[in-house]
Amino acid sequence: MSFVTVENLFQSYGRRPILERVNLTAEEGEFVSIVGASGCGKSTFLRLLLDQERPTRGEITVDGQPLRGEPDRSRGIVFQRYSVFPHLTVRDNIVAAEGLSRPLGRLFGTVKRAARARAEAALERIGLAHVADQYPAALSGGMQQRLAIAQALAAKPRILLLDEPFGALDPGTREQMHAFLQDLRAETRMTVFMVTHDLPEAFKLGDRVIVFDKTRWDPHDPAAYGATITYDFDARNGGFPYQLQEDQDDLERDEDHPVASPGRPADA
Repeated sequence: MSFVTVENLFQSYGRRPILERVNLTAEEGEFVSIVGASGCGKSTFLRLLLDQERPTRGEITVDGQPLRGEPDRSRGIVFQRYSVFPHLTVRDNIVAAEGLSRPLGRLFGTVKRAARARAEAALERIGLAHVADQYPAALSGGMQQRLAIAQALAAKPRILLLDEPFGALDPGTREQMHAFLQDLRAETRMTVFMVTHDLPEAFKLGDRVIVFDKTRWDPHDPAAYGATITYDFDARNGGFPYQLQEDQDDLERDEDHPVASPGRPADA
């Protein structure tokens, strides 16, 4: 059984369809990059995975269980625009993420000291150790985005949803965050869904790259139809589309085991 299963998913806002006939399965620990034109429903799909929205039709299951109608701490998300606690210091923003699993969200004693040590290590890794005692308002936009990513990762969710998380970062910082994400994913076996407009980034980080697009188009009413998954690329096998890969596998099997035509023997 797949860890995440999306079956015949539709989503509409009023009479405007956004997504239609979306089907997808993902294994635990898999990294799925999501690309497509602006406005084709990529962020909507993330909100459906988060359970922030309910689909018009269809079902999403995680580990065999349907979503319950509201987000929970098993799924973390980083939006396009950073979102952190403005009343907490940079360090305490990271510690707070670990406190979500505790009664009243509070940590005490050795548990709190251990969480602070892990927060210090995370901040060192993402280049924010020198501002650990400052508040988010004192940070640049890129620094706040780094903090938001580290905060989401600190909670160690089973599923991490990323909506263009690196778009505001400079190239050097982006490379550091790529490495940070890859290391933490290897440690925790998180399943990741990431929306990005950066194709090299999608193939670098993802095990798969799926493309959202519209397969039906009405020139008189461009909003008449929703988008669906049109391609599913194997990012770990030269970017070869799974659809074409299956066709190639079928062709190779036919070549290995030719079928005789009526009245004509198969080639030896």
